[in-house]
Amino acid sequence: MSFVKTPEEIQKRTQKYENFDFGTAEMVNVFWETKAEIIKKLLPPPLDPPKVPIAHAYIANYPETNFGMPYLESGMFLRAEFEGIEGNYCLAMHLDGPGKDIAMAGGREVFGFPKKLSTISFNFKEDEFDGYSERIGVKNIELEVKFTGKLNDPETPKLLVQVGMLPGKMKNPNNIFYNFKHFPAPEGTGFDYSPRLVRQDTLLRPTTIKIGEAELKLNSSIHDPWAEVEIVRVLGAFYQTGNISMLKGEVIAEVEPERFDPYSFLKWDW
Repeated sequence: MSFVKTPEEIQKRTQKYENFDFGTAEMVNVFWETKAEIIKKLLPPPLDPPKVPIAHAYIANYPETNFGMPYLESGMFLRAEFEGIEGNYCLAMHLDGPGKDIAMAGGREVFGFPKKLSTISFNFKEDEFDGYSERIGVKNIELEVKFTGKLNDPETPKLLVQVGMLPGKMKNPNNIFYNFKHFPAPEGTGFDYSPRLVRQDTLLRPTTIKIGEAELKLNSSIHDPWAEVEIVRVLGAFYQTGNISMLKGEVIAEVEPERFDPYSFLKWDW
């Protein structure tokens, strides 16, 4: 082993990590309706607000990965559009567990996910779930689900079909994510380069899906203002198990630094 890798080692790594794969993943997704004006305020250019103001969050357990040790993850997303194609804009993502360091580095540096370290609880039983993600003494998300076979709102399946997000019946089997890659300049102001909008698709292959009624609380700290994404109406929750593959991303746009600057602090405690 060496700090300096040979061409053969680099090629072998490239082949191994064609995708980032998660085996036997467990994930609980909760969906809620928020306010259109909140989404409009929080989306950076050139993302546009969606037709329906939906947000969602998840708490996940990844016991097997092809890039390191297992870890836990939570995330919060807004629906957004770019050139008419809807996807998920990540506002926050938290990590815990043995593999959190490499997962944090990979997600932030490769795709631009705003990952931070936290304490995550994931407790799933046959008919119920409870979990949370906590940073700096604040549980930013607290989620309880009863898997009754019903959702909080009977119109939820129809609404999620409309926006292409009903688990197992998505119009596009790839879940689309929009993130921004940007690095602060070493001189102390501005960026190394113009911030780049990255599209990254994730292939979901669920083997188990349970539906349930959810109780959701979002709490803010000075560094993690999760409650800013106001809960107007909880729609319901889904538990999924199966395999997940994060496919390669691509840069699809660049943003003028001055326009993006107000949105550039998701990865910092500031």
